[in-house]
Amino acid sequence: MEILHTAAALQAYTENCRRAGLRLGLVPTMGALHEGHLQLVRAAAQACDVVIVSIFVNPTQFNNADDFRLYPRLPQADADLLAPAGCTVLFLPSVEEMYPHAAVLRFDFGALERVMEGAHRPGHFNGVATVVSKLFHLSRPHQAYFGQKDWQQVAIVRQMVMDLGFDLELVSFPTVREADGLAMSSRNRRLPAEARAAAPRLYAALQLAAEQLTRGASAAAAQAAAAAYIGQEPAFSLEYLEIADAHTLQPIHVWVPGQAVVVCLAAQVGGVRLIDNIVLLPEQQAVGAA
Repeated sequence: MEILHTAAALQAYTENCRRAGLRLGLVPTMGALHEGHLQLVRAAAQACDVVIVSIFVNPTQFNNADDFRLYPRLPQADADLLAPAGCTVLFLPSVEEMYPHAAVLRFDFGALERVMEGAHRPGHFNGVATVVSKLFHLSRPHQAYFGQKDWQQVAIVRQMVMDLGFDLELVSFPTVREADGLAMSSRNRRLPAEARAAAPRLYAALQLAAEQLTRGASAAAAQAAAAAYIGQEPAFSLEYLEIADAHTLQPIHVWVPGQAVVVCLAAQVGGVRLIDNIVLLPEQQAVGAA
């Protein structure tokens, strides 16, 4: 596994690979890797000749300076995990390398970013789109791999790929969970023991909302039931719990036949902000539900 630190080195490497007719896969990450990341790397290794994993804690997508400062950074441990998983190239740039000058371009993803994470973290998706587009330009992958835990992020990146005409396939994989149901996240490392023990209740709340919907409850009723469940846990502070169309991300009132729906939440758990979601497909819909 090669480790590259500069944009020029990555660009030269991938240009040589392209000339040689090799298929390139990219897995963008912010490090502190877990099984969810490694699943993406292994999938890329099966489909591609060259797998590029980027590790970059991107300052432009953080709204909270403390969150950026405290975000786990474990480059050596990450590198040790990546090689056996099939990573060919690890791209480890500095902030100065990725942003030699302040970016002034502004993305506007319309209704996609005016809900959920976009509403609660203004500018977040501008930062995501800026760094991901830079990585796409530098690595020119045939496929780019993302996890569905960040459901809204995948939707934003998919829109960017279409709007800017990136010649690549976006591949997303379902959320990987701990044995107790907690969605794997780099931020889980920061959870105090008591908060970690309570954190799986977030997924239980999503399951409760999903169960209500599949029984024919309205979105408002399902939201209320899940929010009340979360409210029983003093370690939690719920930011949002939304039931939305899985493609447009716009809130729904009732689950109409043939509609894919996503239930998304964000909460502070012991001072650590966690997100999660659960996707409901049409075949899960209750017969006669309105």
